Amino acid sequence: MTRPLEGIRILDFTHVLAGPFATRVLGDMGADVIKVNSVDRAIGANDPGHPYYLMWNRNKRALALDMSKQESRPVCRQLCEKADVVIDNFSVGVLERWGIGYDAVRVANPEVIYVQMSGMGEGGPWSDFVTYAPTIHALSGLTHLTGVPGREDIGIGFSYNDHQAGLHGAVAILAALEARQRTGRGQRVDLSQFEVGVNFAGPALLDYFANARAARPMGNKLPYDEVAPHGCYPCAGALSDAVEDERWVAIACMTDCQWEALKVLMARPEWAMDSVFDTASSRVENLQRLDQGVAEWTVTQDSTEVMEKCQKAGVPAGIVQNAIDLVERDPQLKRSGFLHAIDSPHPTVGATYADRLPIRFQATPCDVYARSREIGEDNTAILQDWLEMSADEIQKAEESGILT
Repeated sequence: MTRPLEGIRILDFTHVLAGPFATRVLGDMGADVIKVNSVDRAIGANDPGHPYYLMWNRNKRALALDMSKQESRPVCRQLCEKADVVIDNFSVGVLERWGIGYDAVRVANPEVIYVQMSGMGEGGPWSDFVTYAPTIHALSGLTHLTGVPGREDIGIGFSYNDHQAGLHGAVAILAALEARQRTGRGQRVDLSQFEVGVNFAGPALLDYFANARAARPMGNKLPYDEVAPHGCYPCAGALSDAVEDERWVAIACMTDCQWEALKVLMARPEWAMDSVFDTASSRVENLQRLDQGVAEWTVTQDSTEVMEKCQKAGVPAGIVQNAIDLVERDPQLKRSGFLHAIDSPHPTVGATYADRLPIRFQATPCDVYARSREIGEDNTAILQDWLEMSADEIQKAEESGILT
């Protein structure tokens, strides 16, 4: 059986994380994703040896094309005219300046779909801003909402919005392909990574519109529900006094029944039997005392044992896992084979690893995981497949410096 998107051709000008993540999802599903890069642009996260590049560019073929040279652009124009999808996350207008924008290409390829994943979207006073995940988090309110009370400089510690923008990009492409199936025509899609982030602030925005109440950083507390205990608690078993070796468990008692079950697990300590903990609202009012009491129990327990005891009793709980836990100890991931080595070693990095596409297709399984490619590693195959160029033509292009 073939994978769901086999036969779909995607020309990928994206870099760093958001765009490459979108096209990685589609490559995992079988699309022929052509990663366009050049020696001059192979710096930072665009370097084939960079961890980001290795992680987000699997299941793609690599074409070296130096778009700073006018001579490269006719070849690129031909590729765009053969593509189903052209995607970029440059600042607005880069493809147009290269002569390969949507309006130019759709004349010869009316079915083509263009997806522009710029930071702010096209138009508006901020459309030329250069953005990365931390700036998007800050601008969209996510840094503020995910902070700790009294420490508004703390926010999300990884590129959350890049992943979310990537998923939005993948969905946009699938939706545009479906629309093309019905209409026979492509279209241009403008995706604002900033607006993706603002979208996740929905409840805070609604609270402001309805109640004129501005959201504040809440840490582990739920901002709109009276729920307690609801937090992370220290456990025994730290390998050292270093912060990275600490062991923690998250416990969330969403109902009074769950709180009663947790009291039984803790052997009904005297403090927990106080009537001030009988209702969720009073538990929230006495949160500091409550959290201290729960922590005094968990700190004597192994984190895995706390989770398993709680889950067995119907209390939502989970270990705060680190990378070692996920790779070596997690029985669920081990059973599914979620993390595994890629069969073919990378020519410069050596062994690389993959996380499975977390979607299982019964009839069209997506179980192919090819390593990321070096710059221009697939030049010949791509240009022969897409443009039917001869070996001599490709050799001349390489000798002229177009394919570098």
